[in-house]
Amino acid sequence: APPVALPAQRPAPEPAAAKPVRRRPRTAKKKVTLPAARQRTLAENDAWRSARLFPAASLKSDRERETRSTSVLLAAMAQVPEFGRRLTAAFGAPAGRMETFTEVTLPHGETPRRPDGIIRVERAGKLWTALVETKTNGNPLRADQVQSYVDIAARRGYEAVITLSNDVALEGRPLVEVKMDRRRKHKVALWHLSWAEVAHQAQLLIRHEGVGNAAHAWLLQELLHYLQHDNSGCQGFQNMGPSWVQVRNGIDAETLCPGDARAVDVIESWERLVRQVCLRIGGELGRKAMPVQRGKRGADPAARRAALADRLCEDGRLTAELRVDGSPGVLALTADLRTGKLRTSVEVPVPEGGYPLSSAKRLLRMLAEAPADLHVETLVEEGNGPRSTLERLRPEPADLLPRNGERIMGFRLSLFKGMGTTRGSAASGFIRSVDEAVDHFHAQVVAHLPVPDSRPARRPVPA
Repeated sequence: APPVALPAQRPAPEPAAAKPVRRRPRTAKKKVTLPAARQRTLAENDAWRSARLFPAASLKSDRERETRSTSVLLAAMAQVPEFGRRLTAAFGAPAGRMETFTEVTLPHGETPRRPDGIIRVERAGKLWTALVETKTNGNPLRADQVQSYVDIAARRGYEAVITLSNDVALEGRPLVEVKMDRRRKHKVALWHLSWAEVAHQAQLLIRHEGVGNAAHAWLLQELLHYLQHDNSGCQGFQNMGPSWVQVRNGIDAETLCPGDARAVDVIESWERLVRQVCLRIGGELGRKAMPVQRGKRGADPAARRAALADRLCEDGRLTAELRVDGSPGVLALTADLRTGKLRTSVEVPVPEGGYPLSSAKRLLRMLAEAPADLHVETLVEEGNGPRSTLERLRPEPADLLPRNGERIMGFRLSLFKGMGTTRGSAASGFIRSVDEAVDHFHAQVVAHLPVPDSRPARRPVPA
């Protein structure tokens, strides 16, 4: 049979080039924040109370406050990852799965100890553990109690002991003195956290920076409401200390001498109050607020406070400066214990090359909504410039111009307010009056001032 001719095989087609896969740009997940304005309530009248996740009205004893506050805080830290990470990152904790515990009994010789809480973070199979000791309602931390927790943590290989109270930690001034056994191979870090800082971080997340979902934002809102409740005992620094009345009376009678240890105690309390004011303002505005420290870099904090205490004995004034991001200048705060007045002020620069009268009119236009009793002082190169109240200057802006034609360097805006006398945070207390003075000045004056442009001038493009 003749051979059968097979059809010619066609060459296999070359594989088509794979089309490039277009990848969508990777974007961050949208964060959720709560609206600043409250929604209209459905209650019939103001007597109806909203149901709260963490009720505080029934708290009666300090033990109840400490137990409830610790459990509420640690539960929120474990359930809201952004919040838990924000609080523990400063203590050296890794980013990982967090779990929290309360009322855990740990062996310690013949008397087992029970810390208020335990925080554990797992990452890559390793555990980071911290013991938590909590105080509320202004109760001080006990050195012997904290020392026992440090010893337990060292024996069990835990990394940290965290103390939590209304006190604000100061640089170079530990709240409790503990002894670290240097012979132990495992080292334990001792950290402190104030309730004011906890509220500050919660407010930043739910009002400005955002969290993962709406449920987490609502949970932090409930936590913040609980911390700010009067019965929770977590309102922050609330007492100027036992030396406050003695120092105030000594300044009034001119019997307080430099070197008095009571004046140093008042300076430390004043510094704690200023730091807490910065935390509160920063949380409300969503900006960084820090106290300004005048002095040589690296100076001993104890020596600096001693010098401030001697100055307090001489002129009877407590002074502080606050720098808030986005503000036109440094906010100065002065408490005059002799006159019983609080002064809040800020200096506003004038633009280069402007006419003096135009600068004065421009300033008064910016202060259209400011209080009539605001004091406006013209800053000149030497000596003192004109000064008057806003009420008198509005019809006559030219009264701000120096009579001798000196160059205007800027303007100082000041408000004066009566100072509370008691050492606590009641309506008539010193702490409440400082909070109200700073809030009023910032809302009525500083918020209406433009922020000077700090960007460098653009260089001309060469032809």
